[in-house]
Amino acid sequence: MDGFTCKALYSFKLLLALLLACSCTSRTLGDANTVLKICTSGAECVALTPVDVNKLLWQVLYVQSNVSYDFNITTITMKKFFEGIKRDIQFKSAGQGKKLTDDTSTKEAAGQTTNQVKPRAAPNESTKRAGAAALARIEQQHKPRPQTSHDAIRNQVKRELEAEAAATALENKSTDVEGSNAPVKEAACFSVSGVYFICPLTGEKLKKSERDTHIKEAILLRFAENPVEASVMMIHTFNKDREKVKGAIDIMSKYIDNICKNPTEEKYRKIKVSNKVFQEKVSVIEGSREFLQALGFESTVLPVDGQEDTEEFLVLAEQDAAALEQMKEKKEQLQNGEPVRAKLDRQAQAFRPSPHATRFELPPDFYNLSAEELKREQQLKSDLVERNAMLRTKVMREKDEQRERRKYNYALLRVRLPDGNILQGTFLAWDKVAVLYQFVRESLENGWQPFELMAPGSQKLKEDEDVALNEYSLAPAALLTFSWDAAVQADIAAAGGQSSSVLKPELLKNLQTLS
Repeated sequence: MDGFTCKALYSFKLLLALLLACSCTSRTLGDANTVLKICTSGAECVALTPVDVNKLLWQVLYVQSNVSYDFNITTITMKKFFEGIKRDIQFKSAGQGKKLTDDTSTKEAAGQTTNQVKPRAAPNESTKRAGAAALARIEQQHKPRPQTSHDAIRNQVKRELEAEAAATALENKSTDVEGSNAPVKEAACFSVSGVYFICPLTGEKLKKSERDTHIKEAILLRFAENPVEASVMMIHTFNKDREKVKGAIDIMSKYIDNICKNPTEEKYRKIKVSNKVFQEKVSVIEGSREFLQALGFESTVLPVDGQEDTEEFLVLAEQDAAALEQMKEKKEQLQNGEPVRAKLDRQAQAFRPSPHATRFELPPDFYNLSAEELKREQQLKSDLVERNAMLRTKVMREKDEQRERRKYNYALLRVRLPDGNILQGTFLAWDKVAVLYQFVRESLENGWQPFELMAPGSQKLKEDEDVALNEYSLAPAALLTFSWDAAVQADIAAAGGQSSSVLKPELLKNLQTLS
């Protein structure tokens, strides 16, 4: 024990007692796997088996009985001993060892066969062809099919049929106002029997549902008299898409210009019917082929250069100078053509003075509403008072006014004259105020005299303003007040030339009474 301090001796005794207790416990239990865990301040733990404890015990006894050194040397020795035990345990837990000469790649691959996917074999020629065909089909599905001239014709016919079916359904729907839920009023109960139009070609009076069919028939009948004029009417009237009409007119005008500039060149007097531009921009326009035939083009089957097949051509014979001048005039007629539209019949009527002048019963033709919307009209009117009581912005009010104006196609207006008689006429809701002034002026005995019209609420209507009737809230019906210009009337009275009647005699002859 020489050379040890009391502190060192105490540490040896404490460690010896601990090891003896562990060794005895292990032997008592008879468990060769019982371990002792010794943890350092670095949170690392070393597990000791009974064999290790015995080895450590004998080493401590050996050091204590044979070696004399200080406490620091003993601590270093013990630390190295525990590190050696830790390395042995880690080595044992690492599993079976491997030789440096072994091929580790094959063994690792063998142990991981379940986690790895076998590499694919290279595709053969048939597989490549099948994949290429499938890719081509997918690209063809996503690639839009180019539209041919036949497709354009079919689409045009389809659109026209759909438009006609929609128009027919709308007209049938407008005639059925309330269905079986409300009684249908007789025509005599209305302020006007309906909305009528005048055909500009025949002068016949037509109902709203008859006008388009009648105008088409009238245009086709004019081919016997003037085929150029009829074909021009057909082009501008039968086709609704104005951009397409303009494009076809430009191409046909180019045909005429080329012929007039090169009258002897045969290529300018031949139009290949299967030509893409002709099929997609000219042939799809109703009346275009009729116009070319009216110019003198004739359908002829000719062989195609460099091919054995034949195709249809529109061929024009060589024209002299006079015929070329006429072609130029027909081109201007084509360019300046306008659609033929039926004119609204004003149905001018005169009534005797009546207290019922502000009472209007309008037929369904006046409304741009469906039957269901007409059913809700009364509810909307009852909500008007509540909406007016609300605090609304200017934008909200303007939006409501625009919505209200779109409800009506026509306006039935009455004008109370100075003699008490009432003049009535039918107008389009978007007609300008100047149209109303012109109608009243044409109905007066002295139409040259200046006058003024006042809307409800003492709102003066100015003839020179570009304002529609519905913007003055005159649709669908309103009563206006007529007044002569005061200065002119004073001059007439001073000259002693006062007229006894205001309206023309033909209107006074059919004077009626409002009920």
